[in-house]
Amino acid sequence: MDTGTTMRAANDVMAPNDLSSWWMPFTANRAFKQNPRMIVGAKDMHYTTPDGRQVIDGIAGLWSCNAGHARDPIVAAIQRQAAELDYSPAFQFGHPHGFAAAARIAQMAPGDLDHVFFTNSGSEAIDTALKIALAYWNVSGQGQKTRLIGRERGYHGVGFGGISVGGIVSNRKFFGTLLAGVDHMPHTYSREHQAFTKGEPDWGAHLADDLERIVALHDASTIAAVVVEPMAGSTGVLPPPKGYLKRLREICDKHGILLVFDEVISGFGRLGFAFAAERYGVVPDMITFAKAVNSGTVPMGGVIVRSHVHDAFMKGPEHVIELFHGYTYSGHPLACAAALATLDVYRDENLFERVRTLEPIWADAMMSLRELPNVLDIRTVGLVGAIDLASREDGVGKRAFEAMDRAFREHDVVIRITADTIALTPPLIISEDQIGEIVDKVGRVIRAVA
Repeated sequence: MDTGTTMRAANDVMAPNDLSSWWMPFTANRAFKQNPRMIVGAKDMHYTTPDGRQVIDGIAGLWSCNAGHARDPIVAAIQRQAAELDYSPAFQFGHPHGFAAAARIAQMAPGDLDHVFFTNSGSEAIDTALKIALAYWNVSGQGQKTRLIGRERGYHGVGFGGISVGGIVSNRKFFGTLLAGVDHMPHTYSREHQAFTKGEPDWGAHLADDLERIVALHDASTIAAVVVEPMAGSTGVLPPPKGYLKRLREICDKHGILLVFDEVISGFGRLGFAFAAERYGVVPDMITFAKAVNSGTVPMGGVIVRSHVHDAFMKGPEHVIELFHGYTYSGHPLACAAALATLDVYRDENLFERVRTLEPIWADAMMSLRELPNVLDIRTVGLVGAIDLASREDGVGKRAFEAMDRAFREHDVVIRITADTIALTPPLIISEDQIGEIVDKVGRVIRAVA
C-alpha cells in the first residue's frame, strides 16, 4: 500500500464519511448521525475530539474507567499479554492470568464469596448468576425453586434474564413476554421523603418488607433468588435507604432464598469500597461485576459466588462438567491481564479510600446546584451524583438531551442522561479542582437549557 493510500485509510477511520453502517446501542441514531459527537482519544480524565478539544470525562466512560483513561501500567499489561498469549481455549484449558485474576477479585469480596465465574459483560454476568441460582436449587434437590424476583426501576443489562428481572419499562416492553415466573418489588425512591439527600436516605427501609408479600403470594418453596442493585444506577442513581439491604438479607435468610447483588456499576470503588456489599455490611450469595474490573479497557465481567453455592456443584464423577455454561471469551487473557494491572492501580493509588475522602466534597459541590432553574432533586452517594430536571411540555427527555449535547459541544464535559436526569460518575482519580470544574460546567448547562 502506498503512502497516499495509507493516509486516506487512516483519515477514513478518524473522520469517517459513512455513518450508516453502525447501528449504535442506546443511541438516538438519527439525531447522532446528523450531528455526531465523536471521540478519537483519551488520557487520564479527558477525551480528545477530532478537532483537538480536551473534554473532561464526567461519567468514567460508562461507569467503567475508574482508574482513568489509557493508564500506562494497564496499557503495558495488555500489550505484553497480546504478545505473549493472545487467546487460549476457555473450555477444559486454563491460563495463569485467569486464576490470578479470580483469586485477586475473590480476596476483595466480603465473607466467603470465594469463587469467580468470568463473563464478558455485565449483561452476561447477570444471566450467568440467574442460571447459577436455578441450577443450584436443581442440584440441591429443590428444582421447584424457579421464581426470580427483581425490582422496579432496576437495570440488569440487556440479556433476556436481565430485562426480565429488570424494571425499566423501555428495556422490557418491546421484547415479548420475557422469562416466566418473575415478580418485582417496588423501587426505593420517593421525592417527597428523600429529596436532596446526601448518601443513603433515612426513609424507605420498610420497602424491603414487600418481599414478605411476594413470599406469601408465591411461597418461598418456589422462589430461587432475589436480584437487586445495591445502588440503582442506570435508572437515575437511587441510593439504598438506610437498613434496606440488611433487611432484604434477613428476609432471604428466613425463607431460604438466594440474594444476588448486581455490582456492575457499584463495584471497584465507586462507593468507596471494593464492593457496595462491604459499605452496607451485607454478604449476598452472589455478586456480579464488570466495567471497572479493568477500567473499561477490555470487555470483562463475572460472578463471585459464595462457597456453599459453588460446592453444591462439585459432586459426582470428577471428569464430568459441573455447570454447562460459559463463553468463548470467559477469562480472556487480555482482559485478565488488564484486570490484574487495574487492581494494582487501585491498590497502589488508594483510589477506593480516595473516594471516601472526596465523597463529602463531591456531595457539597453537587448540592450547590439545587437552586438552579428546573432542578427537582439531587442525589449523591460515593462518587456518584444525579440531578433530576423538570420535563418540558413537548416531551420527556428533551431538556436533558439538549443538556448532554450542549455539555459536550459548548462546555467540554461528557455527562450521561436518563430521561430528564443527568448522572455524573467521574473517574476515581478526579481532583478537587476537577470536581469544581465539572459541577461549574454542568451548572452552566442547566442554565442554558432552562
